[in-house]
Amino acid sequence: MGKIIAVANQKGGVGKTTTAVNLAASFAALEFNALVVDADPQANSTSGLGLDPKIERQTIYNCMVDGVAVEDVIEPSAFDYLDIIPSHIDLVGAEVEMIESENREEKMKEALEPVKEKYDFIIIDCSPSLGLITVNSLTAADSVIVPVQCEYYALEGLGKLLSTIKIIQSRLNPELVIEGILLTMFDVRLRLSNLVVEDVNKHFQELTFSTIIPRNIKLSEAPSFGLPAIAHDAESKGSISYLNLAQEILEKNNMVKK
Repeated sequence: MGKIIAVANQKGGVGKTTTAVNLAASFAALEFNALVVDADPQANSTSGLGLDPKIERQTIYNCMVDGVAVEDVIEPSAFDYLDIIPSHIDLVGAEVEMIESENREEKMKEALEPVKEKYDFIIIDCSPSLGLITVNSLTAADSVIVPVQCEYYALEGLGKLLSTIKIIQSRLNPELVIEGILLTMFDVRLRLSNLVVEDVNKHFQELTFSTIIPRNIKLSEAPSFGLPAIAHDAESKGSISYLNLAQEILEKNNMVKK
């Protein structure tokens, strides 16, 4: 049975999509079957894996709103072991369209259930909000990764997200756990970055990943080529950091291949 990991933070620009795409690609590089679910109407994970989000196709929207079978929506990426469920700007309207639906918070969970055994990891790239789509993502997930950028106001909103996770745990998904808090956009030259690392470790030491994702030009460039960083430059610091994160998660979940 595969593990579903949501990548969530209601703050924008913290590295959610970068993490979702590159973590999934790192699992794939290690020969674990991975599926990216693009649950953000901006569809950045979709374009980041080489699909044009403007092309008319079935997306996660159709699964959640129209009940289209997930098998009919999954698209192969250009990489072995890595597939994607694309997104589209239409997803913006899904929250309104589902408002009267029965079990509206469980539409994504129901959609993903038939393919959960096919993949070792399903990574959900959440939108930068705490709306119904993100609630669906957290209800479907086994665990959640919270990216936190090493910048001013890093911890702003983190308490609200953790409160939302507690509500999901108590009402919708008691099995949900925090996989870890991931520090991103770290710049070793900046005193502020180092202070944020200290601050997060001070408050959330047991929850924080050992791996820290640096600011890296190759991580920033890769999406413009429709590639994860590991396919753009496998030896870049960003690529190596996400491979290390994948290994850390595999070890934590006792899934390291012999």
